[in-house]
Formats: sequence, C-alpha cells, structure tokens
Amino acid sequence: MIRRIGAGLATLFLVSAFSFLAFSVIPGDPASMMLGINATDEQVAALREEMGLNRSLPDRYFRWLGGFLGGNPGNSLRYAGEGISTLVLDRLPVSFFLALLSIFFILIIAVPVSLFTVRREDSLAGRAVTVGTAIGVSIPNFFLGVLFIWIFGIGLRLFSAGTYVGYRENFFAFAGCLLFPALAIAIPNAAILTKFLRSSLFRELRSGYVRTALGKGAAPAVALRRHALRNALVPSVTVLGMIIADVFSGSIVIEQVFAIPGLGRLLIAAITSRDYPLIQALVMYTACVVILVNTLVDIAIQVIDPRIRLEREAH
Repeated sequence: MIRRIGAGLATLFLVSAFSFLAFSVIPGDPASMMLGINATDEQVAALREEMGLNRSLPDRYFRWLGGFLGGNPGNSLRYAGEGISTLVLDRLPVSFFLALLSIFFILIIAVPVSLFTVRREDSLAGRAVTVGTAIGVSIPNFFLGVLFIWIFGIGLRLFSAGTYVGYRENFFAFAGCLLFPALAIAIPNAAILTKFLRSSLFRELRSGYVRTALGKGAAPAVALRRHALRNALVPSVTVLGMIIADVFSGSIVIEQVFAIPGLGRLLIAAITSRDYPLIQALVMYTACVVILVNTLVDIAIQVIDPRIRLEREAH
C-alpha cells in the first residue's frame, strides 16, 4: 500500500507539472485578460509583477504547487480575482451530493437486477435485461437528461426545468433538484455495471466450487450469494471504481443541461472565459479524485479476494 500511495503521489506530481506547463505555453496574457482591453501597458506590467508572471517557469510552478497544497491555488480571472478555493468549496458539495446520489442509484439498480436475472438467463426477464443493458450502455447521459426534462419536467410537470434550490436553503428540495440529473448519470453506468456483474456471475456459477456447494445441499440462492457473488465482485469492483471516478469528475454536461451550479458548470464557465488558473485547479481536483478512487478500489479488491494480497506479498 505504501508503494501504491507513492505511485499515486508521483502521478499527481506529473499531472500538476504537465498541466501547469500546458497552461503556461497557451497564448494569452492573464494580466491583460483580467484588466480588459482598455488597460494601459503600465497597468498590465504592474499586474504581471504582482501576479508573479515575470518570474521563471520553475519558480512559478513551485510557488503555485505550494499554494495548492496549502489550500490557496490562486485567484480566478473570470470572477474578478475571487479566490479559487472559495469558488471550488462553494460548488463542491453540489457535485459531491450529485455523485453520491448517482452512485446510490447505480448500485440499487445494477446489483439486484444482476442477482435476480442471473439464474433466469433464458427467461423473458433475462432477455429484457440483456436488451436493456445494451440500450442503456449506448444512450449518452446528456440525451437522457434532455429526455427527462421533456417527459417529466415539461410533460408531467414533476419538476421545474432549470429551477435550483441550494442545499443551505432547503436540503430536501435540493435533493429533489438532483433526483433526475442523478438518474440520467446513473442509468447508463448501471447498465455497464449490470453487464459486467452478470457476466462474472454466469462464469462463477459454472465453476466447480459452486457445483460442489449445490451437491452438498446448498440452495441455489445461497450458493449464489455466499459463494459466486464474492468472486464475481472482483472484476466488477474494478469497473465500479472506474464508474465512480467518472461520476465524481465527469458530470460536466449533466450539470449544464439541468442548470446545476456544480464543479462541472464551473469548469465550462472557466473554459469559455479562458480562466487558466481555475481550469488548472479543477484538473488537479479531477486527478485527485481518480487516483483516490483507484487506490480505494485496489484496497477493496484485496479485501474481497485475499488471494490477490497473498500473491503480491509472495512476490
């Protein structure tokens, strides 16, 4: 685990270095962008000196890295010099709750459906799940979002499209605003997880140890839950980890479709206004989420299947 954490920290360092270098060589002067077209050369030069843009690239990078690690990654260019940490922390709970709700829907859809239909492969329910997962995998989440707005928002009037209530005002109304965006994110990902989990369960049910358990008198449902499910979870947890990382860092389009003021919408605003310091901070946030999730998935796999841990210790 120490090696795994060290590899994650090294990856974060490389991501920070490459992103800082990329945004440093992109044409455009942040000082000129902040002051506008009416600024004089003297004003631009003074602001460049204040922002440290006249320093060397390594000096600026390590100053930025120190500020990022200290919780101060700089100021935004778009939002009148407001602190990036303030902007991110204000929107982080929105994206965090949206991601948690999406993961909850993914699990309550994928796991029960897989367990229910795995022993009914040739039944109508099994065929329906096979067709449904193929459709779910192929439908983009933003299309589902637009469909939900059209059917449930405009048609059935179950919610007001574009209306948002902050979590500080009314938490239950806030959760209601995230319901359909979370479903739009969850359904395609639940289809992916269902597909992988069912395939793993089918493979495990044909294994010798399951046949032995059945031969000793274990009920099929018991053999499925106690024996096949745990081994089937190993490849599925890896897929789930990729899904979780994608959900936490990739709800950009859905937040734009439903007008949710989260990190995804903040990133789009930063990109359209070429707010490089803010984009760079959000890139680092995404990298941190992906690396953290991958590390936790690695731990979970070793807990689920101790053979992996023993093989690594043997090597």
